[in-house]
Amino acid sequence: MTPEPGRDETSADGPRPAAEEAPALSVERLSAYYMTHYFGVEREVRAVDDISLSVRRNEIYGLAGESSSGKTTFLKTIAAAVRPPLTVIGGSVRYGFLDRDIYALSPAELSAIRWKHLSYITQGSMNVLNPVRRVRQSFIDFAFRHMKLGRRAFFVAVEQHLQQLHLAANVLDAYPHELSGGMKQRVTIALATICRPEFIIADEPTTALDVIVQKDVLAMIRNAQQKIGSSMLFVTHDMTVHANIADRLGIMYAGRLVEEASTADIFTKPMHPYTAHLVASLPKIGELARKEALSGSPPNLSDPPVGCRFHPRCPLAMDACREASPALTTIAPGRRVACYAASPLARLIETTDRAAGAAPLGQSTGVPQ
Repeated sequence: MTPEPGRDETSADGPRPAAEEAPALSVERLSAYYMTHYFGVEREVRAVDDISLSVRRNEIYGLAGESSSGKTTFLKTIAAAVRPPLTVIGGSVRYGFLDRDIYALSPAELSAIRWKHLSYITQGSMNVLNPVRRVRQSFIDFAFRHMKLGRRAFFVAVEQHLQQLHLAANVLDAYPHELSGGMKQRVTIALATICRPEFIIADEPTTALDVIVQKDVLAMIRNAQQKIGSSMLFVTHDMTVHANIADRLGIMYAGRLVEEASTADIFTKPMHPYTAHLVASLPKIGELARKEALSGSPPNLSDPPVGCRFHPRCPLAMDACREASPALTTIAPGRRVACYAASPLARLIETTDRAAGAAPLGQSTGVPQ
């Protein structure tokens, strides 16, 4: 059988795919801190702290949380796009198309899987599109070497892909400044999906778009994901967007995952007090009652509070919350929560690798940070 463009088998010298039944993404106890040293003062910002999750094949997994909760840092970490001062402290990141941890890949192997197997839809489309080059050149830069087609066949495939995503072929001849914000975002989605990757990371792809364009972009993302059979990790702080696109939702607060469940359960039966506040903050047609704001502000992640990081703002906080952090505990099939008040099954968080004196992940694998 002839392989589809962009889905060629990985070479014998490169990483081999994992077993078919493996999840599309498996993250185990991942921690990544910003390590700074200025004027003799060392600072450790725990932006991603002991996160474990998995994304199933052909699933859109949503990740929500307010600004500065660690969402974008988590995305950088699972994409192995780590640069100082960000340092991976411990944990593992495994994709279904790899037979080993992504941090065990050489720089050449990492370059080979990007865009072909693992792609990224960024928050700002202008961060991707070169303002002084036509869109056509961006497709060449991103996808030409991966698709292994002649130049004419390559652009035939690109135009067919644009047509499937309801984009005219003449956008290839445009400069980014000639396109509207919505059109530029559509082009970045086309760039991220042209090689038919197995996994797509989407970081706030609908931010700064009006609601009409946002609806169209969300439909385009879902359509592209279903057509190519990819899995996706979709990040936004907008809960209404998650309600429209995500199959499952993880809620992040202060660098940690505090709840995970199906999207329907998150919106109808939230268990963590922070999740309940996010859901309650959504406006409802005909509702006249004033929304109550959550008191306080997110903690300083260079000096997080002892115990549960949400307890200074939590209306249900108990003495146990101030003494020890609850671990993300499975309380029902497909449902995890890290809260003593939400479930008597919640247990204490285990000692992290960092506390045990483990070396940073990049140091142990030799992968440049």
